[in-house]
Order: sequence, then structure tokens, then C-alpha cells
Amino acid sequence: MSKKYERRISELVRTYLSTLIETRIKDPRVAGVTVTDVEVTPDTRLARVYYSLIGDEEARRQATLGLESAAGWLRRELGAHLRTRNTPELIFIFDESLERGERMAQLLDTLRNNAPSMTAPASQPDTGNAAPANQQ
Repeated sequence: MSKKYERRISELVRTYLSTLIETRIKDPRVAGVTVTDVEVTPDTRLARVYYSLIGDEEARRQATLGLESAAGWLRRELGAHLRTRNTPELIFIFDESLERGERMAQLLDTLRNNAPSMTAPASQPDTGNAAPANQQ
């Protein structure tokens, strides 16, 4: 299958899963989960679903359990919505890129706040010792 087809199917899966997770799943463990990306294999048999969540390690663990618990239902709903030969098996992977970005922003802020001031040196006052350029 072409890369264009894979991207289109991945985007359809991401959009539909996002809607299902936000509106139809009543499991409190998945509250606040955001689907950030989906990668579908060329044969559409497997979809890696990347998600993010604001919270600590325990919240992430609970969200993973909730998503894995709902995977069968999500796949069935996805199969009814997609018109592909195969309905992809869903594998949920926590997306750490947002956390890494936040950590980098904090490091840059810390460096910016702790760096010595980079102001221009004060100009030297004119002492009048320099000879005029047009003197002979």
C-alpha cells in the first residue's frame, strides 16, 4: 500500500479514536487521555496509538489499563466505521514527547534566569587625548 494511503488511514483512525475516547468511553481511568498520533502498518493489521495524559506515573498506569481494557470495543467500533479489509489491532503507547518538551523548556528557562547578564560594556568617556584627524 502507498504511504499516502497509510497516512490517510492513520489520520482517520486517530480522529475516530479521539472522538470515541472523549465522548463514548465512561471509564474514569481514561479521562483526560489525548490521542497524539497513530501509525498504521501497510496491511492495516496493526495500529500503534500514541497518547498523552497530564498526571503522575499512577495516572498513566491506570490510563494504560483502561485503554487496554477498552481496546476490543474500540476496535469493533473502528471496524464498523472504517471501510478497510482489516480492522487494525490497537496497541497503546504513552507518548513522552510532550513531557520531554516541557522538561527542555524548564531547562532553558533555568539557564536564561541564571545566566550572567550579557549587556554591552559601557562606552569609554572621551578624554580629549586623541589628535584631530586633519592636523598637520
